[in-house]
Amino acid sequence: MLRSADSDPTRPPVTADDLDLAVRLAVEALREAPPVEWDGRAGSLEWDCWETVEHLSDDLFAYAAQLGPRVPPLDGEVPFVWASRRPGGPSNVIHANREAGPAGLLQVLEASGALLVAMVRTTPPRTRAHHVFGAADPEGFAAMGIVETLVHTHDLAAGLGVAWSPPADLCARVLARLFPDAPSTSEPWPTLLWATGRAELPGHGRLTEWRWDGTPRT
Repeated sequence: MLRSADSDPTRPPVTADDLDLAVRLAVEALREAPPVEWDGRAGSLEWDCWETVEHLSDDLFAYAAQLGPRVPPLDGEVPFVWASRRPGGPSNVIHANREAGPAGLLQVLEASGALLVAMVRTTPPRTRAHHVFGAADPEGFAAMGIVETLVHTHDLAAGLGVAWSPPADLCARVLARLFPDAPSTSEPWPTLLWATGRAELPGHGRLTEWRWDGTPRT
């Protein structure tokens, strides 16, 4: 399945259901991981697999929180205190209780994803909120949450030794929403990995810097 260009007026929107699916599939895949693997590195990241799930959970929570105020801030993030548990570790609000084990860690991921799903469902579409890559609408935050989920689960799958291949149509929708200039002749999942600096494509070397475009489309 190949992507449609973002300029196509028939581009299907990215929805709360898409985000819910992404988180559900990620959690299902990660449940297959052996418990002893969670302290290993997550793919090419500097974090271990446990920390990477905390980081992903924190991303989803933070996007939900950004949409939460009656008048969302446009000049910065809602001022939670982010803190790292170790030098070089991710700076998070969300940290899972290690005594709860991997099952508890994945509950934290599910709960954080559910918060963003709920905010995307209930926030008026014309709402705008701050993101470091530019103010976005609820659809944009849904798409960002999906990209975070898909690519960090890719990182985790490499570290944990589990299979991971998300649906092509889901990848195509977030590519069209956030990476409208990405190559349109390659399959969506490899293209999303290329767009986020995780893979090469024929004729396109691996990116060393990248960013998405969360600009509202309407």
